[in-house]
Amino acid sequence: MPFSVCMRDCYDTCSMVSELKDGRLRVRGNPEHPITAGFLCPKGALLPKWFHSEDRLKNPLIRTGERGSGPFREASWEEAIGLVANKLKETIEKHGSESVLVYQYAGDRGVVNYAFPLRLFHYLNTAVLDYGICDRAGQEALKDVYGTAVGLDPEELKNQRLIVYWGINAFWTNLHGFALAERYNLEIWTVDVVRTETARRSDRFFQVKPDTDVLLALGVAKLIIEEGLYDRAFVRENVYGFEEFKNYVKTLSLDYVSNETGLSVEEIETFAREFAEKRGVIHIGYGFQRSLAGGEAVRAIAILPALVGHHFGFIYDMKTIDKFYAEGAFLRTKPAKRIPQMKLAEYIERGEIKFLYVYNSNPLASLPNQNRLRKALSESDVFVVTHDIFLTDTALYSDVVLPANTFFERLDIADSYYHRYVALNEPVARLYGKSNSEVTRLLAKALGIENPHLYESDEEVIRKVLELNGLSWEELKAKGFVKIPEKPRKWKTPSGKIEFFSRRAVERGLGPFPEYRKFEGKYLLRLLTPTYRMTITSQYHNTYGMVDPSLYINPADAGKRGIRDSETVEVFNDRGKVRTVAKLSDDVPRGVVLLYKAFWVRLLGWNANFLTTDETVKDYGNGSAYHSTWVEVRKTNGK
Repeated sequence: MPFSVCMRDCYDTCSMVSELKDGRLRVRGNPEHPITAGFLCPKGALLPKWFHSEDRLKNPLIRTGERGSGPFREASWEEAIGLVANKLKETIEKHGSESVLVYQYAGDRGVVNYAFPLRLFHYLNTAVLDYGICDRAGQEALKDVYGTAVGLDPEELKNQRLIVYWGINAFWTNLHGFALAERYNLEIWTVDVVRTETARRSDRFFQVKPDTDVLLALGVAKLIIEEGLYDRAFVRENVYGFEEFKNYVKTLSLDYVSNETGLSVEEIETFAREFAEKRGVIHIGYGFQRSLAGGEAVRAIAILPALVGHHFGFIYDMKTIDKFYAEGAFLRTKPAKRIPQMKLAEYIERGEIKFLYVYNSNPLASLPNQNRLRKALSESDVFVVTHDIFLTDTALYSDVVLPANTFFERLDIADSYYHRYVALNEPVARLYGKSNSEVTRLLAKALGIENPHLYESDEEVIRKVLELNGLSWEELKAKGFVKIPEKPRKWKTPSGKIEFFSRRAVERGLGPFPEYRKFEGKYLLRLLTPTYRMTITSQYHNTYGMVDPSLYINPADAGKRGIRDSETVEVFNDRGKVRTVAKLSDDVPRGVVLLYKAFWVRLLGWNANFLTTDETVKDYGNGSAYHSTWVEVRKTNGK
């Protein structure tokens, strides 16, 4: 039976065994894979439903009506590719190559499917994205402290006693990681604003107020240092700026930390003493770093594992193999213009983008401030091409839509940003559409380009990527997965040590130590928009139909506004408004409301990103600030 790998934008990157039986796809978790361990998450178990969906695009579409509403007419591949190629040539001739933007992200994380199309756009010297939507602020923060965001191999958790899930609902978004922690009998703690399913299943839950993570981490560090609980030998040999940091946290009042975070002094003391005694490891989530306070928070949290003697005592983003060959940036003849991902609407408004090619992404569901983005696209002359499996919200705003195939229909490999395994993906069957690499070759041919790098086969690219990373194609073919060996490594900081006093941060104009700042909005309620259990951003809404559009609000906040459970409410701010049903819950603290993110507008009628801010964390790589959104809520009496 063929090996498959789930290529969704998910930590776990599950290795699967697949087969087509009586015309229907069957999948199961690869029992030999140490992380997948023979089981799939609820989303993965339903992949056959996604694969066989009748809603899959079967033929190319060309828009004939108003942007955003359809209608489209079906076209042949020859006509559609010809139209795209001609428009691409025309745009470059009239406006220059930098007026073309390829917009892609991690909707499909196959190395070839993700990276190979970039070869064409690098060859054409077009603009590319400067990614900021997901984990950018945390990446920059960890580089400030460790010089890298690559932390602990999760299989090393077997040698640990305690894991802290800080700002991650791992039971929903890293189920195999959570199961691994349980299998290794680790004590599990959670730090979060909301009492999530992970928090409920943890041994301890520390519920903090938004933006105060940095203060909690500094308070814990203060106690560990002042009570002499830190690893003196490790700190002396491996930490830069310890004495300065010690003096920095010395003036911090625990009463102040308690008041700001909402935790009692006793809870903070318990955290510090037991974390130090058990030499805790921290899995740093992506959610809270998508805020104006996120970068500083990650910097502060990252210090804690080092205090108790860990070289890399955090889990964040593995980034284990180099994919430069698949992407082919070496084909450029001039430096790339990089457009911040969160600023797409702004660049369209300024007329800097005239041709937009979208694949592996659904920006008209996932990007913030959707009303602005949709208005910008509707009022501009930008030519939009989307390559996707379904007629997404982004496809509806496109001039040409090209049907994509699924990962069950092509050869590829995928690594993980959680564990150290690369997994093989073999084709099981062929239903509809073409892969990203197939379309790239068709476009290159239609453009009259002869460069051989644009015509390499998927297997050739895979073999070369594996070879350059010291991995064996034969072993991968035999087992379905291979582990990337971990080389001895040190910290890539200016001092060559873990930097509590961050010289890299100072060079960017930041303070040498993490700083706590209070953020307030025009409205009274802080809106959080995490992912829902049965979706991955916008994926699976249309095929599984399992979404939760409710607004979660604390009973005290609801009472102030005369809102009762299950009543219809309007959530609004200056960017937009949505109408939904309120659910009263003590899991959400006062002053906070929660909507799950990025459901399909064409199915639900709205999306939480009608409300979210497109402000960015400039000092941390223009990372997103979704969770620094403020709203108000009012009852509508169902009208």
